[in-house]
Amino acid sequence: MTFSTTDTLTSTANKQLTQNLFTRRSIIPIKHDVLWRIQRGIVRTLTWNEDGTCITLGYWGPGDIVGYPLTKVNPYQIECLTSVEAIITPPQLWHEDIKALLYHIQQGEELISILHRKPTSLKLWQFLVWLSEKFGRDLEQGKLIDLNITHQDISEVLNTTRVTVTRILQQFEEEGKIWRYKRSIVLNLPGKLTII
Repeated sequence: MTFSTTDTLTSTANKQLTQNLFTRRSIIPIKHDVLWRIQRGIVRTLTWNEDGTCITLGYWGPGDIVGYPLTKVNPYQIECLTSVEAIITPPQLWHEDIKALLYHIQQGEELISILHRKPTSLKLWQFLVWLSEKFGRDLEQGKLIDLNITHQDISEVLNTTRVTVTRILQQFEEEGKIWRYKRSIVLNLPGKLTII
């Protein structure tokens, strides 16, 4: 069996990738020439405008890739929403992550599409469905969003107020569209298989 120089470099580079551990609410360092592959945990990418208002750019979990080379936004930050394990992917290995890079683009565009829905109740519902597809767990009663997200976090994503988010979530609860399990939200979707 023969190996090319590229195979040797890739193999050597893969062995050199080290796992980095981050605590909840810590910030992953921004590097201009590397991407971070999330191994475990959930992060959000964000920026803020001139008056300091936070703008969430996306939520990312295991298998996703995030980092400064994927954006033109400045300032840019990667915040850990849970404890996170991530590895740095240097430029010479980016070609190995084409699927993850395409997924990053698709998720970003899907989120942008949701943000332009009207009325706000539809926008919020679609966002909850998006979260449940990305971070959800099937239950008999629906789909548990396995992410501790606050009303403030949701309002920042949807560009609305926390009070509006709270009011609509209460309305969804009264209508039986969602229910609470501990600090998480369960979407009442038919046809799920397991029980908490």
